[in-house]
Amino acid sequence: MFLLRFLCNLEALLVKQYQKAEVFDLFCMSEIINKYLQYIRLELNLSRHTQVAYGNDLRQWEAFLTQGSTELDVKSVTTSDIRAWMLHLSNEGDGARTLRRKLQAVRALYKWLMINGEVVQNPAAEVEMAHIPKRLPQMVRESSVDTVIDSEIDEEDFDEVRNRLIVMMLYETGMRRDELIGLLDHNVDTAKCELKVHGKRDKDRIIPFGTELAQYIDSYRAFRDKITACGDRFFVRSNGEALYPMLVYRVVKSQLGEAGVTSKRSPHVLRHTFATAMLNNGASLNSVKELLGHESLAMTQIYTHVTFSELKKNYKLAHPRALKKGG
Repeated sequence: MFLLRFLCNLEALLVKQYQKAEVFDLFCMSEIINKYLQYIRLELNLSRHTQVAYGNDLRQWEAFLTQGSTELDVKSVTTSDIRAWMLHLSNEGDGARTLRRKLQAVRALYKWLMINGEVVQNPAAEVEMAHIPKRLPQMVRESSVDTVIDSEIDEEDFDEVRNRLIVMMLYETGMRRDELIGLLDHNVDTAKCELKVHGKRDKDRIIPFGTELAQYIDSYRAFRDKITACGDRFFVRSNGEALYPMLVYRVVKSQLGEAGVTSKRSPHVLRHTFATAMLNNGASLNSVKELLGHESLAMTQIYTHVTFSELKKNYKLAHPRALKKGG
């Protein structure tokens, strides 16, 4: 019995070592990248967009380092090699955000290799991230959105009714465009005045809304169910098919344009406008964070800069001393 257990353990150890040798061929960069992309998809469950971006970035990095060679020992890569790649990308015209993402992709790859004991240091860790100038999120004035919501529409035109609701939902809930497109009918409860959205990183959150929006939702549903079958989709086209991102973008751009908005007009601008309006009207930063589905307060704090900028602008427009020359 002891000998049998010993042989089984030995066999398991040999199989494990063999599998490890298959997983990490440190001279085959393409294989390592493929295994890493499989890891972030299956283990980390990163978004499809992130998977594609990291895959493109890492293969571009591989092409730069190998210069046509079929083999590259990842242990031989140095910090200087990665700095040279960053300089090359910058000279090719890549912006700061793109440079940061590509460097982060390489850092994450080496971090994974370190966790698995294949390398002892991360050569990308010492490379400084490109600096991104701080830009405040763009928004539109609440009065402009009110103009859109309060304007008359043809109540017998399904597209007009739905398009008005799209703007109302984006502005009054702060949800993302993809969350609006993926909204399920059974997750919109007008009795409780709340809805559940499926957000980034496969996380759900509950968002409350007002009675005016609830009434409009009920009217839209009655219209929708009269003209088409929608399955469990909340928003649909008149033929029952799902919305798509460009359609939602065009709806928002058109509706805000009709209200006289000349600045950037997009679904995400309405999300910014929602957050800013909430803070301007007394909501706590943490409440806005939860409503937006942010991971941390740091992501939400950018809106405090927006509200302060608006406050300074209003001061300069209204205070008599500020209106004086040099004030």
